[in-house]
Amino acid sequence: MTETGEQQVTAAPAGDASASASGVKLRGLFLKKVGMTSVYGDAGEMIPVTVLKMEPWVVSQVKTTEKDGYSAVQIASGAKRATRSTKSERGHLAKAGFENGAQYVREVRQDSVDGLTVGSQVAIDSLVKGDVVRVTATSKGKGFAGSVKRHNFAGGPAAHGSKFHRQPGSSGNRTWPGRVMPGKRFPGHLGDETVTVRNVHIVDVLPEESVILVKGPVPGARHSLVKLVKE
Repeated sequence: MTETGEQQVTAAPAGDASASASGVKLRGLFLKKVGMTSVYGDAGEMIPVTVLKMEPWVVSQVKTTEKDGYSAVQIASGAKRATRSTKSERGHLAKAGFENGAQYVREVRQDSVDGLTVGSQVAIDSLVKGDVVRVTATSKGKGFAGSVKRHNFAGGPAAHGSKFHRQPGSSGNRTWPGRVMPGKRFPGHLGDETVTVRNVHIVDVLPEESVILVKGPVPGARHSLVKLVKE
């Protein structure tokens, strides 16, 4: 790590068949959500897109079926301060070029991990324009919410005398079984859940800006981590 705190990474081996000039290509990527905008398509139509920015990611471990029971690639990004890093973190990520721990350590399942080496940088052109991906992120947390907002209940009449407006209604049973059945929808914590959206199209990839544009909205708040995986 440099004096300015920037992350130092090792370039991909020149003889690696799976590596490009910008790094190795994986089946999925992790990016940060920037916000939404719109672009024009080839036919002149306006397309709403979400801007996702990719920070430098480095291969920190290669998992194989023989050793780990499944094949995957562990990647890491963002330098962590020494006071917030454990000894095991420093030892595990040392070969990947990290002086201390990493802010993010994630995993991408791969059918084949041949040619992938620890320390190689992940390429943003792992995904290209026209790809269809599965987007996974943590939705915005909205705190405690009633059943009308949380579960879209209809509620009662809006007239003054109804005394039943945004209440959940009857929730119990009769003498038997004499209890509320498990799974009944009640007020509670809304949002802050892992949400997956399928069949999302890649509108454009801008390697010089480390940006990927995906069609439509994606779950999560700004600056949250979003996972893209090829369908």
